[in-house]
Amino acid sequence: MRDHRLYLKDILSAMESIEAFVYRIDFKEFQADDKTASAVVRKLEIIGEAAKHVPDEIRRNYPDVPWKEMAGMRDKLIHFYFGIDYQLVWKTVKERLPKVKLWVRKILKDL
Repeated sequence: MRDHRLYLKDILSAMESIEAFVYRIDFKEFQADDKTASAVVRKLEIIGEAAKHVPDEIRRNYPDVPWKEMAGMRDKLIHFYFGIDYQLVWKTVKERLPKVKLWVRKILKDL
């Protein structure tokens, strides 16, 4: 079985990649750039899948992290090939990810 710290590192790495992908672009540019949008969606899928593997004990100890929402976003993205809500993706990237990233760093430090 894979060490749960590796899943947390996967989450952090994917978040850092997303930040690099959207650095200095606005929503209009993001939506128009299929390569960037696809890369961000893929990294969100990775975050969601990795979040599913974080042990319940860690989830309970860090209830402010939106574990279920992270996994749920992955499921939405995987199953909606032709109907991705890019405004929701953008909002997630710009508003939610920075906060969650801080939590993931704290968790890794605490472990």
